Amino acid sequence: MTTARCKRLRPESGLHPKEQMLKPTLTNPVLRKRAQAFGRLVRHSAILPRTGQAYKPKLVSNGELGLTFIGHASFFVQMGGQNVIIDPNFARWLFVLKRLRQPGVQLRDLPPIDLVLVTHAHFDHLHRPSLRAIVQQARSRRAAPPIIVVPHHVMDLVSDLGFGDVVELDWWNSYRHRELTVTHVPSRHWGARIIQDSHRGYGGYVLRDSKHSLYHAGDTAYFSGFREIGRRLAPELALLPIGAYNPPSFRNVHTNPADATRAFLDLNARWMVPMHYGTFKLSHEPMEEPLQLLEQEAKAAGIEDRVLVLQEGVTRFF
Repeated sequence: MTTARCKRLRPESGLHPKEQMLKPTLTNPVLRKRAQAFGRLVRHSAILPRTGQAYKPKLVSNGELGLTFIGHASFFVQMGGQNVIIDPNFARWLFVLKRLRQPGVQLRDLPPIDLVLVTHAHFDHLHRPSLRAIVQQARSRRAAPPIIVVPHHVMDLVSDLGFGDVVELDWWNSYRHRELTVTHVPSRHWGARIIQDSHRGYGGYVLRDSKHSLYHAGDTAYFSGFREIGRRLAPELALLPIGAYNPPSFRNVHTNPADATRAFLDLNARWMVPMHYGTFKLSHEPMEEPLQLLEQEAKAAGIEDRVLVLQEGVTRFF
């Protein structure tokens, strides 16, 4: 009996398929530079200690708005008799990027969640393990699973997680849940989760009940749309990103503290709460710089008493 020995054929180029995939990165100077920069971020975040601690959020009474900063772009909002989480992310690691500040709230300490809002499909905002954990907690309490609201063409990324319903919104469209109205508003960013799915939507949300209104900008660069959001929806409280702006090209999709201050003035909101800083090292500015620059910008604009820097996990009432 003759045994045939198979020989694995290599491509005509002589490179293994994985080597073929890496070759463009290794030979393209722009891609190589980006890969090297990302490697520096990974190494830097790995050696930094994780700081912060978790608190139990306080619950609202008498129609108040309660706001609890979880970290990064994640917030627990109590408004209109509803418990809402925006862009929940409880991850200790985001792939190879270490979380540098503990989540300010542990999921088990939250009351039953009615609504989950996701601003766009990027992994630091649409974190599937965190979303799945929210649904599993509801099941463990024998409570109804929450409803999730997402931009258009994002439903497929969350439809298998067990939410009670998935609501997709286009810009300026609204969804009403009991006493709370959620309006999806524009931003200057992009929605692709991977390179090939740039059709996915993105944006922010304005929440409104009979007493209060709150704007979560999601990820965004500065753009003229802030003025239109302020004119059309007049949010009282603006949650605005201030980090991930270095190198300067990042400002095509992110606001720095000066941009965020300008956006706040355009919105004509009463209060500004900064976000998107200090949790994950996504860019090359020092971790402490965004808040330092925001303090300078707010003072120069005469709005320092309207900028509220929230400690993770400590609930603020409005």
